Amino acid sequence: MKKHATEEEVEQVKEFLVEQDCDFHQSTGVDRIILGVVGDTRRIDRERLKNLTGVLDIYKIPDEG
Repeated sequence: MKKHATEEEVEQVKEFLVEQDCDFHQSTGVDRIILGVVGDTRRIDRERLKNLTGVLDIYKIPDEG
């Protein structure tokens, strides 16, 4: 999430992820909030997620194998 993302923006992203049948783990640091997505991420519309207000960037962990 962007450095100055509001709690409302973070909640909007969380709701989007739940609607996509994914879970997430939130890590809150001094300057950033990171949402680690758990579940089948292949069906998430990455462009739609990236365009949600407050999202800074998306990083995908490569599949093994």
